[in-house]
Amino acid sequence: MIRITQMKLPVDHGSDALMKKITHILRVSRDEIERVQIVRQSLDARKKPELYLVYSVDVSLKSIREEKIWKKVNNKNVTLTDEKGYDFAPEGKVNPAFRPVVVGSGPAGLFCAWLLARHGFAPQILERGDKVEERIRKVNAFWESGILDEESNVQFGEGGAGTFSDGKLNTTVKDPRGRNRKVLELFVQAGAPEEILWQQKPHLGTDQLISIVRNLRRSIEEMGGRFFFGTKMTDIACGKGRITAIEVNHKEWLPADALVLAIGHSARDTFQMLYDRGVPMSAKSFAAGIRIEHPQTMINLSQYGREQAPRLGAAPYKLTHQTKDGRGVYSFCMCPGGYVVNASSEKGLLAVNGMSYHGRDSRNANSALIVTVTTEDFMKYGDSSVPEALRGIAFQRALEEKAFAAGQGAIPVQLFADFCRFQASAGLGEVKPCMKGAYDLTDVRSLLPPFMGNALEEGIRAFGSKIAGFDRDDCLISAVESRSSSPVRIWRDDTFQSAVKGLYPCGEGAGYAGGITSAAMDGLKTAEAVILGQMENLT
Repeated sequence: MIRITQMKLPVDHGSDALMKKITHILRVSRDEIERVQIVRQSLDARKKPELYLVYSVDVSLKSIREEKIWKKVNNKNVTLTDEKGYDFAPEGKVNPAFRPVVVGSGPAGLFCAWLLARHGFAPQILERGDKVEERIRKVNAFWESGILDEESNVQFGEGGAGTFSDGKLNTTVKDPRGRNRKVLELFVQAGAPEEILWQQKPHLGTDQLISIVRNLRRSIEEMGGRFFFGTKMTDIACGKGRITAIEVNHKEWLPADALVLAIGHSARDTFQMLYDRGVPMSAKSFAAGIRIEHPQTMINLSQYGREQAPRLGAAPYKLTHQTKDGRGVYSFCMCPGGYVVNASSEKGLLAVNGMSYHGRDSRNANSALIVTVTTEDFMKYGDSSVPEALRGIAFQRALEEKAFAAGQGAIPVQLFADFCRFQASAGLGEVKPCMKGAYDLTDVRSLLPPFMGNALEEGIRAFGSKIAGFDRDDCLISAVESRSSSPVRIWRDDTFQSAVKGLYPCGEGAGYAGGITSAAMDGLKTAEAVILGQMENLT
């Protein structure tokens, strides 16, 4: 194939423009082209409001020798490529009695289970929450009534926490094996739009993720996997340094000689149980802070040079700042045209997250603005009676307890001007909340440790010099964003196993991923390790 890169076209180009550009560059007719595949599409907004889309494409020709065309063109942006996709094809026998157990059905668990099922291992997938259809009903009911189901909510249930998010699929994880592309291809096979395969910052949205997750489940079931919803791992048993069985729902024991822990970043009771059983783990630095809301038109104007760009949709942003004290402040899980949501999973505690539907069509942009929280911070501000490995969890819980009390169960909200004045807000300005769940105007600044509040104020002021109006007085601060990543790392070796053999920590909850795509990729890697380990044991 021939790969052409750096093809720039106006953002509102017609459907025929890309093909015309390809034929012009290669100096061939359309009849000579067999296939064109878009590899990458990105936005060039350096001359806004003039906006351009930049393409990389792979072109297959019918009968002409591609090497001859490449030499004739003599263009640095035209190369030959023979890029191969993900290919995991181990040689060996499969033991039909060997049925791995996967705990958790978020991205890590689902993609791990898919690969295990694809290779004939018929995994058993245990999920403490509900299947996605029932889960969405319970989450909507919680947002309307405030009545929380601690086992099936924004954090727990089929699809994991990412189901109620913006559904971003970009990742910075290096990917020489093609797992990233495989994850995107599987999403497309499950019903995602094909453009996620080439967009620079692909996303799905909660409304699409619901059906995609359901279709992934069905494909796993068709290959022999079996799902058990409302089924929580409550204990483990080991013998001679290996996993032997797990307890479910405090009632019955299930034999297990390969257990994948894809439990997610909020399974705090499970972390405690594993710690009590001697599974090696340690506290991990993470980040916490607030959600911030602005009018989406304001963000569009800054990023695009215009308030509306229909072909591009709502504009995203990514911001970072290092404070004078050396602490990092940065945007995370930015939701263009999205909603701030009550993402609580424990009674008496409150956490917020951001969510978008695929259309990204609410009036506000929101993002987490979070501050690095180190293990030294846990020791200073955390509960010293808690084991060090779990002290990050205790730090999160303390923040969430204050947030729940401040809003009396509703999302605490404060205008930025009042955040800087250390006073509760009494009314809204021009920016009106876009939220799922009740909210209450209060003093958010008082809920945060001083290092966090001070860093956020400095960061927001700095971001105002990058996006005009970012530090406007009436932008909205809500709290508390405490679930950006896992505060725990469950240790694993080069075979992806814990010191407890047969136990495979996996995904974001175990400390090895940071988003939908990276968690799914880690699920594939963990499944590969399980398969190779089982085949080695048979030889």
